[in-house]
This record gives sequence, structure tokens and C-alpha cells, in this order.
Amino acid sequence: MNNEINFGIGFISGRPNVCKIINNYGQFMVDQLKEFDAKVNLTIYILFDLSYQHTIRTDFYGILPKVYKNIRIKYITPENILEYQKVLMSRYKMTKEETKLFLGNGYAKARNTILYCAMQHKMDYILFWDDDEYPVASVLNEDNTLSWIKQKNLLQHIKNIQNSNVTQGYRCGMMNPVPYIKYTKDITKQDYKNFINALENEVISWKKIQEMRKNPSGISYADPLIISENSKAKVIKKIGEENFVLGSGLCLNLKNINKIPAFYNPPNARGEDTFFSCALKEKEATVLKVPTYHFHDSFLQYSKIMRERYPEQLTSKQLLDAEIEQRFLKATIGWIRYKPLFYYIKDRENYRKIIDEAKENLEKSVYKINTKFKTCDFSCLIDELEKYDNDVEIHYQEYLKVNKLWDKFKNKVGEEYENKIEEK
Repeated sequence: MNNEINFGIGFISGRPNVCKIINNYGQFMVDQLKEFDAKVNLTIYILFDLSYQHTIRTDFYGILPKVYKNIRIKYITPENILEYQKVLMSRYKMTKEETKLFLGNGYAKARNTILYCAMQHKMDYILFWDDDEYPVASVLNEDNTLSWIKQKNLLQHIKNIQNSNVTQGYRCGMMNPVPYIKYTKDITKQDYKNFINALENEVISWKKIQEMRKNPSGISYADPLIISENSKAKVIKKIGEENFVLGSGLCLNLKNINKIPAFYNPPNARGEDTFFSCALKEKEATVLKVPTYHFHDSFLQYSKIMRERYPEQLTSKQLLDAEIEQRFLKATIGWIRYKPLFYYIKDRENYRKIIDEAKENLEKSVYKINTKFKTCDFSCLIDELEKYDNDVEIHYQEYLKVNKLWDKFKNKVGEEYENKIEEK
């Protein structure tokens, strides 16, 4: 083992809440790593997107001076991204279009950009951490009270990543944006089933919806056995077939970069972690599930958790208010946009049948689903599915090309690093 380890944390954020996470947990991060049996140098990368919530740059420059004393903070600005693109064009003979396919803002491009920076700065490992997750586990006790247990997330990942290629933690809290819908004469069980079947992917299915309906609050709690002292990391098998890693709580071993693929999602879609998993399958990488949780606070309604002011009960936001409706609509659009490419990769033989059935199910259900939502029109999903179905071969070639580009230059990225390069 080396005397020193360079460990990076990547935040891709459109919300100033990222500063609160770093300020509140900065010392906790440092203290965790002191327990490791080697010196760990910690770097936090912040790639911000000003268009997400119409923010300004200073919203993301709220890191406290005390945090800078122990942690290296590296911002990735729009100017930095342009600089990186120029380097790829000049040093690796990539075209301007190829650099824009690989680096930039957006779910997959942002992760690739952080990967690029981490490699450039000779990080050994990089942990992706979302701006609405806290390193704490909520456990529901038998008497319906809650116990809150801080999670040594960095320590668990760094202990396990050295003998694997990828580590993934667990998640509790608010798991997804799917609201609980009561069946009526206007929306029957079959109507809702048709709608969910149309959306089906690795994230959502009718079987999963049935399980969710047993818990209308949408809250998931941590398993006390997983976070017990005797709990060990477990190998995740069949990655990209039955199991898929999540984008947050995802740690990558950059010391064996040949096992790490690039991220990709179709334009304006989600699925960057899904397609990362599909590419990971081809690498035959070792993926471990490590015993640590992040609490997912998707609507930032429990931000006091960061100050250790823990709620006695957890309740989801009132279902079917405007914010829930819009989030659900955006989620369904994101899902339907990447569904064609997902099944084109996963089940090419049955692709045409799957997409035709999805369109048929949408046509049967969306207008009925609309009656339940005051601010949404789900009929747009039909057009979105047709568009991304028509372009699926283009997106598949982009998916292959991004990974081909990454494989071409990733082993040489560390050689680019010069002391004069300083991020703003």
C-alpha cells in the first residue's frame, strides 16, 4: 500500500445546497479518513450548472474558510470545461463535436468531466456524491420511533475500493418521485398498470410499483443489519443485466482505469448510471456493495439533518401538489427518453416488440392519467418515445463512441498534469 492516497469526491450540482453539505460534513469527512491506516489527501470537485435553478456563480462559492484548511476544493467552471475540450482536441486529435460529446454539463458529461479532472490530478479514487444526500441512516424501530446513525461513508468506500473496481453504497429516505395514485372509475388499476408498463426500465416496473403501494409514504429505511459492526461488503453480480449501480454513493478505482467505462446518456435524457452499468458489464469489473447509507432528501425538506437535528417522523411531501406533479412528469420524460437505447442494448432481439407495446400502453393510459394531475400533460410521452425510438441507432453509436474515445486516451490523462494548472 502506498504511503499516501489521493481520494476525490465529485459533486455535480445545480443547487447551492451542495455548499451546506460540504460545510456541515467537511470535518466529518476528514475525521473518518484519520481512521484509515494510511495518509489520505482529500479533494472535492464541484461542477455547477447555473441553468438548473437559475442560480449565479456566487451561490456555489459559499464554502467556509475552515473547510479549506483540511480539504482541497476544486471548482470546475464553464471556462475550465472549454479549456479541457481544447486540450482533448490538441493533444488527442479529437474533433470539437467529439469533445462536446464527452465533456460538459449534463448528467453523463459532467461525470466524465469530473473523471477527467480526477485523472488529471492523479486521484487514486473518486466518489460521486449527490447534492441532496446526507451520510446518515434512518432506522425504523419496532416501536415506530426512529434512530439516526451517522455513516462513515468515505471510510467504508476507501477500505473496500482498493481490492475492487467499483463500490456502491445503500440509500434510504425518499427513494423516487412516483406518487401514490388511488384507483377510481377514471383511473383503474389496469390504466395505471398500462402506464407503468409503458415506462418500464431497470428503475420502474409494475412489480416495484406494487411493492411501493404497500408503503404510500414512499419512505425507505435503513436495514440495521447492514450497518452493524459485523456487516461486510458484498459482491454485486450480473451488473448491467439484473443489477445497476446508482450515480451517487458510487466510488471508482482510478488506479485500474481500464476497468472503468465512460458515462453516457441520450441527449436531454437520464440513464447515465444505467448505461455506465451496461458498459461496466463488458469490462468484467469487480463491484462491491459496501455497508454504508446515504439519506436521500429529494425535496430538501429535511436539511436540518445536516445540523444533527433529526426528525422524529418522516413523511413525504403532500402527494400531488404542484412540485410533486412536475417532478413526476420530468422523471417520466427522462425514463421514456432513455428507454429505447436501454432495450436496444439489453434486448435487441425483442426491441421492436417492446417499444411498440410501450407506445400502445401510453396511448391507452396517458389521457386517463392526465385527469389526476392538474399541472401535467403526459401525452407528450408518446412523441418523446417516437423521437428517441427513431434516433436509437444514433444514440447507440454515440454510446459506443464515448467509450471508444475514453479508452483511447484515459491511460494518458495523468501525464497531462502540470503544476501550473489551477482550477478557479
